[in-house]
Amino acid sequence: MKKIMRKTLLLIATFLWIYSSQAEELLIDNLNGYLLEKDQWQPFKAIHINSGKVKNIYKAATDIPSSYQGKRLNGQGRTMLPGLIDAHGHIKGYALAKLQIHLRNSASAADSVKRVVAYRNSHPKLKWLQGRGWNQVLWPGKQYPTAVMLDKQIKDRPVWLRRVDGHAGWANSKAMQIAGISRTTPDPEGGQIIRDSEGNPTGIFIDNAMDLISKHIPEISLQEEIALLPEALNQLAKLGLTSVHDAGINSQTVAAYKTLAEQSQLPIRVYAMLSGSDKNVDQLIKAGPFISHNDYLTIRSIKLFFDGALGSRGAALHDSYSDKNNHKGLLLYPSKQLLLLAKQAQNHGFQVNIHAIGDRGNSEALNIFQRLNKLASKQASRHRIEHSQVIQLEDIPRFAKLNIIPSMQPIHATSDKNMAEDRLGPQRIKGAYAWRKLMNNNALIAGGSDFPVEPANPFYGIHAAVTRQDHNNHPPKGWYPEEKLTVAEALKLFTYNAAYAAYQEDKVGNLQPGHWADFILLEQNPFAVNKQSLWKVQVAATWVAGKPVYQQPSTQLAKQ
Repeated sequence: MKKIMRKTLLLIATFLWIYSSQAEELLIDNLNGYLLEKDQWQPFKAIHINSGKVKNIYKAATDIPSSYQGKRLNGQGRTMLPGLIDAHGHIKGYALAKLQIHLRNSASAADSVKRVVAYRNSHPKLKWLQGRGWNQVLWPGKQYPTAVMLDKQIKDRPVWLRRVDGHAGWANSKAMQIAGISRTTPDPEGGQIIRDSEGNPTGIFIDNAMDLISKHIPEISLQEEIALLPEALNQLAKLGLTSVHDAGINSQTVAAYKTLAEQSQLPIRVYAMLSGSDKNVDQLIKAGPFISHNDYLTIRSIKLFFDGALGSRGAALHDSYSDKNNHKGLLLYPSKQLLLLAKQAQNHGFQVNIHAIGDRGNSEALNIFQRLNKLASKQASRHRIEHSQVIQLEDIPRFAKLNIIPSMQPIHATSDKNMAEDRLGPQRIKGAYAWRKLMNNNALIAGGSDFPVEPANPFYGIHAAVTRQDHNNHPPKGWYPEEKLTVAEALKLFTYNAAYAAYQEDKVGNLQPGHWADFILLEQNPFAVNKQSLWKVQVAATWVAGKPVYQQPSTQLAKQ
């Protein structure tokens, strides 16, 4: 073991010596590389990097100038792609999720409670027990859990457990007591307290009602956040991500990112969206967009919540849910209020990104953008709808017409397939997760994962986009297979399209002269593997601005 460790450390030391500081000149050859040219993926054999940017791409080994005398590495025939970009994730949430109770794939409410108890026993000093990931749709009976289920095991400490989609929370009685929740507590606008037949709160809080509990949970400090964020970003780099669009950050996270950018402590790029619900959002908007040195941090967009999620029946629909009469979901804010904030953001140079999942949420978001477009140039109106999950068929052509980007997460389709049609019925489902219909109507889709709601691995999303199957290859032909994408299209969602959705298509998202040298090396070729195995593709190395931020010791590139 010691011999292996010494060998590994020697390799890493050699590697770091080659790249101490940003290498001025570097050539990596013997590659099975791919770049986008005229909307097609084209092969190449070598990449020339200068000062962190792509200087040249060589289609054939014979194209490499014989006069080149700089540093050179052998790519050993590995597949190189532009660095992958997640157009919708939650980095702080990803970091915190690793410190909380994991309830994803819990088999029942009882199983969730068991996990909470085990976590409580191993963390005796925690004042609040927090977790995330439960999904009642996957449990027997598909019913919401209750505070009583938690109270039987945990009465002395408050418990707060967020649903997998983050749009519902499950509290015990201690947490409700701290928050002052009783049968007389009214539902807040854009939220719902689930009650029993006698009107008593059951412990489930939907969308804006979640704030009644969460506002009593102590926030982590700025210094704790500064320590947590790089660790999370390094974990994301291991998955092949060179950039993430952080979907909704508060003023403290803005300060944390700026500090990290100033200290050159961001391992990958962050395109951050201000949270429209932050108490300091007016000041943040008035301060205007921010772009750091070398484009590691960009803050030039705002995230506005419009409705809830499908799984918790908070997504706003035009007509009642198919599995709940007289219930159409929730609009979290009146359209007029959202329009005013969107106008303010646009006037100060910010892109507006509206969270909309239900067909009514999407319709009204498009209406807002239609009004915004009259006040801005076509370039400035490159706004987004985050999720674009359920869309009326007649609304699908409006995305391209209004130059609105549907920012979608393909893995949601394979996660939601067990409940989506129950919620929507056989007709509305035709406009749900409708990637092919959107693309056929000239919409440019940006791809993401919505981590930690879903796993952050981008190849999971690429696999879902191509197969419409889960990891067990179900259903056999794919769920609504007419909406499948090709491998080439799916990869574009997570490269060029995501870059375009951040006004960065001339900087990242492809490997062209003048672009930042952000790329990944893979153990398998996504264009060649069985499509059902796409989620198994392994990342050998991740580079940002011509420097390695992640490298498997066993796949060290050889100095020539």
